[in-house]
Amino acid sequence: MGPTKTLGSQRDIAMSQLVYDALLEQKARTYGKSEFVFCNSQGNPMEYRNVNRRVWKPTLALLGLKHRRAYQTRHTAATLWLAAGENPEWIARQMGHSSTEMLFRVYSRYVPDITRQDGSAMDNLLLASKEKLTSASNSSDTEALITNAQTDKETSQ
Repeated sequence: MGPTKTLGSQRDIAMSQLVYDALLEQKARTYGKSEFVFCNSQGNPMEYRNVNRRVWKPTLALLGLKHRRAYQTRHTAATLWLAAGENPEWIARQMGHSSTEMLFRVYSRYVPDITRQDGSAMDNLLLASKEKLTSASNSSDTEALITNAQTDKETSQ
């Protein structure tokens, strides 16, 4: 892997126990093939286009969400953290911003009066999404949603 985009891009990112446990579980699935948590069958980093086509787009379709680039989820995360009452300084650090200025300029309408500092709002969101995905994966509708997403992609090209 190469260096970060800038020296300021190098930082620690706080991770909740829920996310940490999920990453450890995923890492165990690589069977020691790689240092990467997500890798291909040869242990190499996954290719963005392959993940986008086989995982990202079908997952959005399954959840009934309109298409967006994976990078845009950082904006979704910031908005959800703010709307849930997380501390803006904590969010700015997570996002790699040097101050809360941009955060407030872009997302100020989502800032409630009371704030937390522990990241638990994202855990609650992830748990709810996990339950939705689990129940959907047990449904016969899952295959139909993925097939429809793939058909939609083919007809739009």
